[in-house]
Amino acid sequence: MGFAAAVAMLMAILIGAAWAQTDCAEGDSPLDTAAPKDMTVPELIQRFTAQETKVNEVRTHYTFTQDVLVQTLGDTGVDGQFHETAIVSYDDKGRRAEKVMFAEQSTLRGINVTPEDMEDVRAFMPFILTTEEAGEYNLTYAGQQHVDDLDTYVFHLVPKKEEKNKRYFQGKIWVDNRDFQIVKVCGKSVPDRVAKRGQHLEIRPVFVSYRQLVDGLWFPVYAKVDDTLTFKIQSVHVREIVKWKDYKLRSQ
Repeated sequence: MGFAAAVAMLMAILIGAAWAQTDCAEGDSPLDTAAPKDMTVPELIQRFTAQETKVNEVRTHYTFTQDVLVQTLGDTGVDGQFHETAIVSYDDKGRRAEKVMFAEQSTLRGINVTPEDMEDVRAFMPFILTTEEAGEYNLTYAGQQHVDDLDTYVFHLVPKKEEKNKRYFQGKIWVDNRDFQIVKVCGKSVPDRVAKRGQHLEIRPVFVSYRQLVDGLWFPVYAKVDDTLTFKIQSVHVREIVKWKDYKLRSQ
């Protein structure tokens, strides 16, 4: 899930930071490292990225609600909050539009939500790996794993190289072994970065996201973060819940 911690210049000494705690293994069985049956790993990658390309294209024919809730937590519970709900739609050329339906004034403490964070919500939490984008990553087959009631293939992803001013996903994906589509994602967008002259620090948290079947395809529906951002002199406990819901096929 996407966040940035904005730190004033007088706090530039806080540049060392780390994220922890988001549980990527929830609902997972032990990993079976056996090779896939009846196909090679390259054939498996080709098959599921082709299906992901289909998911990516078909999703642009739907409207849906995007609900983003970000909270900071202190010793006694929630001490700050950002909440925004928008209706997302696409035009005939696949261009995305958002109509904000609800947005409360942010009371977050120690962090703020930036445009880059919202781009994480749009692009990385609902991560879809098309055939074209797969060429930007090293995909390493890890094995097979039972996730909730699904049997999946597990892959590690890292970008092959990082081009300037471009962001990538880094983490793990779980691919359903029957529909050959991603059903779970855990990782973060990279790289983290420090702004010019150390004026502020942007660090992305680890998120875990899930999909559900919508009209026969696996669409992103839920993502969460529950992490502590630790600086040298302070820590910020952050919780984020993102929902993509009410998928409706738009009229042609």
